[in-house]
Amino acid sequence: MDTKQGRQNELYLQAAAEFGPALVRLAGVYESDHDKQRDLLQDIHFALWRSFAGFSGQCSLRTWVYRVAHNASISSRIRRRRATMLTLDEIADMPALNDVENEAGELRALERLRTLIRRLKPPDDQVMLLYLEDADAGTIGEITGLSPRAVATRIHRLKALLAKQFHDRANA
Repeated sequence: MDTKQGRQNELYLQAAAEFGPALVRLAGVYESDHDKQRDLLQDIHFALWRSFAGFSGQCSLRTWVYRVAHNASISSRIRRRRATMLTLDEIADMPALNDVENEAGELRALERLRTLIRRLKPPDDQVMLLYLEDADAGTIGEITGLSPRAVATRIHRLKALLAKQFHDRANA
C-alpha cells in the first residue's frame, strides 16, 4: 500500500471513530426506513473514504466529514425524493402532522422534528441538522457554502417555523 492510500485509510479510520455516531444520526434524519438508513450510511462512509484521497487539510476534519456526509446524503435524497421536497414557505403552510398513535414524549417529538427536517430542501435541512449537532454558524457556513450571517438568519427562521409547527400540533 502506497503512503497516499495509507494516509487516506488513516484519515478515514480517524473520522469514522470520531464522527461515527453523528453520521448514524444524520442518516436517521435523512431516511426514516432502517434499511435505507443503513444503505445511506454505507454510501456516506464510502464517499468519506474516497474523499480523503483529496483531503489537503485546508479545513478541519469535522468540517470535511460533515461536508462530505451531507453532500452524499443530499445526493441520495435528491435521487429518491425529488418530487416530494418542499420549500420553507410550503412547510409553513402545511397543516400540523397527524399522529395516529397519539403517543406523547420525546421520541414522538423527535420523529416529528426529523420528518419536518426531511421535508426541507437543501441547504435548509443541512443548516438545521448541523445546528442540532452543535455546529456554529461559521462551521455550518464552511460546510454549506453560505455566509455565517445567512446561516444565522436561516437558523432563526427554521427555529421559528419548527416551533410554530410544534405549537400548532399541540393545540390541534
